[in-house]
Parts: sequence; C-alpha cells; structure tokens
Amino acid sequence: MTSEGSGRPRPETKVQRPRSPLAVVVLISGSGSNLQALIDAQHAGLPIDIRAVVSNDPAAYGLQRAQAAGIPGLVLDHHGFPDRPSYDAALAALIDAHLGGGSGSGLVALAGFMRILTPGFVDHYLGRLLNIHPSLLPKFRGLHTHARALEAGERLHGASVHFVTAELDGGPLVLQAQVPVLPGDDAATLAARVLGREHLIYPCVIGWLAAGRLHLDGEGRPVLDGTVLTQPLLLQADGRCPGA
Repeated sequence: MTSEGSGRPRPETKVQRPRSPLAVVVLISGSGSNLQALIDAQHAGLPIDIRAVVSNDPAAYGLQRAQAAGIPGLVLDHHGFPDRPSYDAALAALIDAHLGGGSGSGLVALAGFMRILTPGFVDHYLGRLLNIHPSLLPKFRGLHTHARALEAGERLHGASVHFVTAELDGGPLVLQAQVPVLPGDDAATLAARVLGREHLIYPCVIGWLAAGRLHLDGEGRPVLDGTVLTQPLLLQADGRCPGA
C-alpha cells in the first residue's frame, strides 16, 4: 500500500513486543538473603517473576521472606524420600508445575540450596539452572570457603555465579565479584563482606538471562551479547554490572 497522494511506499513499522518477565523458581535451605536480593530486584524492575520458593528444610527463614513478599513458599523435605533420585524427581515435578510454559521454560536459581543434585535433574534444567557460590571459583569448591580462603593466605576472595552442571561447583562461570581479605578478618567478617557482593552479582546474571542476552551454546559455553565468555566477567568496583 502507499500513502495517499505520495505515491511512495509507506515504510514498514516493526512493533517490538515487550519480553515477558522470566519465570523463576528459587531453591533455598537457609536464611535466603540472596532470595531477598532477587525479590528486591524484582520489585525494582528486574524483568523476572518469582513463581515459588522451595526449601528442603521446613525451618528455613527464607520461607518467611517469600511469605512476606506474597510468593508461595513450599517445603519438600528430603527426609521423606528414600534416595536422592526420588527426591530430585519430585522436586523437578514441583518446579515445573510452577514454571509452566512446557519443557525448557523458566529459570531455577539455587540460593543456598544445600543439596547435591543428581545428573538427571541437572540435565533437565541444563542452561536454565544457576548457582551462586561464595568463592572465586575454581578455588574453594564446596563448603567452608571463607575459612579455607583465610587458611590459604588469600589476599582476594569473593563470589561467583555459574551455570550448574553435574560437576560440583564446576559449571561455566559467568560473573564474579572480588573483595579484599583484610588484616584481622575471621570467617564471619569475610563472609559478610562477600555476601554484600553476592547480592549484586546474582541479579546481574539473572537479568541478562531475562533480557535474552545470556545463554549456553551447543558446546556448553556461556554467551553474553553474542560473545563467548572464555573467563568470568568481574563486577565493577562501584557495584555496577559489567556492560550495564
């Protein structure tokens, strides 16, 4: 069609449909401070929709945080299952019921979920399963990271966000935050300093996923804005996400 009287084709207008918020289920076992950071980020405009919070521990304080935010807080106690595979199967069914949208939709965010996941569970959510870990991976995988960093005489410590694979704390790294180890630090003071950085980097990475900027490629490599991340990015000194 042409506009009246001009004889020239009217330029095509492409309507950019807004991206729907990313459906998220958060898994916790404890206080849920990283959960709270995600709730706060959602309220501040991060394009996510936290559909449910699931804990394996009925006493986890994070369930109260979910309730206060109007988010379903669910308990799936691992003590009621005979083995790890049966628990993980029930957990996946519960998650999928809240994510909706069929297989392959939504994100599962581990936020202090103190369970080793089975390979079948990890494969089910590959590329949409994130974890935040309190060390500069690959250093200090597993537990007691702050005490171990002090014992090793580290001058820098920090936190990492990574995609989850079957290798414990060994999945592809996306973003890290560094903090100095100060004279007189003990495990508690160092943990508190790291935790403040955790609360910044997890919303960064989840925001990239929600915006369609981040994904795993066919070779299991993280790709951000079309560029393969051969090493993790670092949070800026002022606390801003890199590339923001």
